[in-house]
Amino acid sequence: MRRTLIPSRRAVVALTVFAVASACALVAGLPLAAVGMASAVLLAMGAAWAGLDLWRSEQAWRQSPLRIERTLPHALALGVPRVLSLTLVNEGRRSWQVAVFDEVDPKLEFQGLPQSVSVPAASRVDIHYTVTPRQRGIVHFGATQVRMQTLGGSFETLRQLGHAQSLHVYPNFAAVAGYAWLAGDRRLAQIGIKTYAQRGMGTDFKQLTDYKVGDPIRHIDWKATMRHGRPIVREFQDERDQCVIFLLDCGRRMRADEGTVSTDGSHFDQALNALMLMSYVALKDGDEVGAMTFGTAPGQQRHFAPRKGSSTLNALMARLHDIEPDATHSDYLLAAQDLLRVQHKRALVVLLTNFRDEDSAELQPALKLLRARHLVLVASLRERVLREVAEQAIEKPGQAIEVAGAHWFEQARRDAFRRVVGLDALSVDVEPGQLAVALVNRYHAVKRSGLL
Repeated sequence: MRRTLIPSRRAVVALTVFAVASACALVAGLPLAAVGMASAVLLAMGAAWAGLDLWRSEQAWRQSPLRIERTLPHALALGVPRVLSLTLVNEGRRSWQVAVFDEVDPKLEFQGLPQSVSVPAASRVDIHYTVTPRQRGIVHFGATQVRMQTLGGSFETLRQLGHAQSLHVYPNFAAVAGYAWLAGDRRLAQIGIKTYAQRGMGTDFKQLTDYKVGDPIRHIDWKATMRHGRPIVREFQDERDQCVIFLLDCGRRMRADEGTVSTDGSHFDQALNALMLMSYVALKDGDEVGAMTFGTAPGQQRHFAPRKGSSTLNALMARLHDIEPDATHSDYLLAAQDLLRVQHKRALVVLLTNFRDEDSAELQPALKLLRARHLVLVASLRERVLREVAEQAIEKPGQAIEVAGAHWFEQARRDAFRRVVGLDALSVDVEPGQLAVALVNRYHAVKRSGLL
C-alpha cells in the first residue's frame, strides 16, 4: 500500500491568511524583527500541530485500516456497459469519510467515479460504477485510490489499496444471442435471415417420422409405412461435417472507422461480429469452423485449425479477440497460398476484406488459386458515409459535386467488384452493419444448393 500526503484546503487557507496577515503587519509599519519572530513562532506551532495530527491519524489508520475488494466479471463485451463493484471493508473501531477512485484502463469509458462515502466501524460498504469497453483486447485495472483527511484536517492522505487486475474484452455476442433467440421462435425474418433449416430439406438422412400434410411424396419410406400401418417419411437435414474457413484481412484497408456515429464499433469490429454469427450458425449445423488472418505485421499471423463442437466458438474468439488491423499491405496471393498449404479438405472460404479498385490485380489471381480447390465467398465492406453523402439533399452548389462524386465512386467500386468476382453470386459488397445477415444468408444458400 502506497501513501501520498497533500496539504488540505484548510491548511492552504490557513497559510494564506497567515501570509496576508504578516504582509499587512509589515505594511502597517510594525518592526520586521517582531513580525519575523511572531511568524516563526506561529509557523513552528502550525508545523507541530500538523506533525501531531499526522501521527495521530497514522495511529488511527493502523488500528482501523480499510481494505478494498474489487468484483470483476470473467470478461467484458465491446460496447456493452457493465456495472463493477468495489467493497470497502472496515474491520476496526473508527469510521472514515473517504473519496474513492478506481484506476480504470483508458480503453474503458466510465461513469460513477469518484465517489465520496462514509465507512462506519466494523462494516462493509459497496460502491458501484459503470464501464463501457471501446476497444477489444486486454484491459487493466490498477490499485484503488482512497483519499481522506487527517483527523485534524491538516493533510489529505491518498492511499492506494488493492492490487492490479486484468480482463479480456471480447467482441459483442449480442448478434449471436439474438439469432439464437429468434431461431427458437422461428422469427429470423425479423433480422433479415431468409432461410433456416426446415424439415425435409437437405440430403443427409436424419430420421423416420410420421407423414404430415405438405411432406414430399417422394420422401415416403414404403417399407416402414407397410410395417407400421401408417405413412412414414424420411426426414433429411443439411449436409454436415463440412468446413468453413474465414480468411480475415487485418491490413490497412480494415482500419476504417466511421466514428462515434457507428455504435457497433469500427469496420473491423463489425467484421468480427459477422464472423462470430456465421461461425455460430455453421457450428450449430454440425460443420467445422476455422480461421486464418493475413495482412498482419511479420510474425503476427494467427491460424485457428478447423474444428467443431460447442466450445469452438469460445476458443475461436479467444484466439482472435485482441487482434487489430495494422497499417500494412494485405497480400491476397500470399494469403491464398498459405491457406492452401494448411487446408487440403474442400471448404467454404469466406474472405473478409475491404475491396478497392486498385486491389483487382492482386485479388483476381488469389481467387483463381483458391477456387481451384475451395468454394470462395468474398465479403467486402462498404463505407456507410458514402451512401449518406450520395443520398443527401442538394441545397448548395457545392453539395452537388459531393453527391456526384459519391455516386461516381460507388459505381466505379461496384464495377470493379463485379470484374473481380465474375459471375459469383455468393460474394457480397455491403455496409458493415449488414454483413452478418448477408453472410448467414449466403451460408444457408450454400447448404441448400449442396455447392460444397
